[in-house]
Amino acid sequence: MDTVSHYRQLIRHQLTEYASYSVGQPVRDDVVFDSDRDRYMLVSMGWDGLKHIVQPIIRIDIIDEKVWVQEDNTDRSVTDALVAAGIPKQAIVLGFHPEHLRQHTGYAVS
Repeated sequence: MDTVSHYRQLIRHQLTEYASYSVGQPVRDDVVFDSDRDRYMLVSMGWDGLKHIVQPIIRIDIIDEKVWVQEDNTDRSVTDALVAAGIPKQAIVLGFHPEHLRQHTGYAVS
């Protein structure tokens, strides 16, 4: 299995696991996989009374064979989970940090 395919598999597994922690109704967590464009999301969706909720929880892209964590609104870092699953830190970019700060994160800059 090539590297990008392996990353896809690990990302799908992690997002599915995070979605399993959902408390359910009336707002539920859904996973969205776009393997053609390598975009992966966990999003909370539903209704809270009269308020419609659509909130991104996790957003991950694969760009140039690197895993870009674009959004991580979790109590348990998805980045830590990806590293524990086998993705090396040098292959992960914390896209939610500005480029000039990424050099201080211990992860890839771009």
